[in-house]
Amino acid sequence: MTPIAPLITSFLQDYMPRQRGYSPRTCETYAVSFKLLLEYAATRTGTRPSRLSIEQLDAPLILDFLAHIERDRGNGAATRNLRLAAIRTFMRYVEHHVPSALAQVGQIEAIPVKRHEQKLIRHLTMEEMRAILNAPDLTTRLGVRDRAIMHLCFAGGLRVSELVGALQDNITLGRTPSVMVRGKGRKERCLPLWKETARDLRAWLSVRGVARTPAHR
Repeated sequence: MTPIAPLITSFLQDYMPRQRGYSPRTCETYAVSFKLLLEYAATRTGTRPSRLSIEQLDAPLILDFLAHIERDRGNGAATRNLRLAAIRTFMRYVEHHVPSALAQVGQIEAIPVKRHEQKLIRHLTMEEMRAILNAPDLTTRLGVRDRAIMHLCFAGGLRVSELVGALQDNITLGRTPSVMVRGKGRKERCLPLWKETARDLRAWLSVRGVARTPAHR
């Protein structure tokens, strides 16, 4: 029997962040998936999570776990597929470290994702977006901050992770305003900013101060 604890630890602390370059947020998402899986496996097998073996995480148990998160936790098919993707990635790591588990890994790899309807994401009109930008109370510090955050996100088409990672040093507010962001896959890109966006950012930075922290704080 092969203890799972060292494999999980090396997967999350070394393989994902150091060897594959996954972001801290992705590692945290995977960690949540394993927390739920190990809690379920411990209950099913009567074994403490730290004493579980890789052999106990077979395909039937994984299928039962996926059914459990939909039935008992009320998760949808998209979340179920996300948990399965994390498990599959881990099992591909396992197959290089535990040769005796190759057949088990193959059975888990064969578990299909669940088809589900994907709702069409509708875009706001310019009038709707301006209404949102004008909603914050600019007579308050938080209102100035909120408008700058939303304007930067809207003007640059930023993901939330890109927004929270934007440093003040990466924002240029001169004649040609721009922001340098690091996006998905650690790709950097320089985005031009509208004059209105630059104006709102200047207003926020004048209130916020010059501390070297993410620009929205």
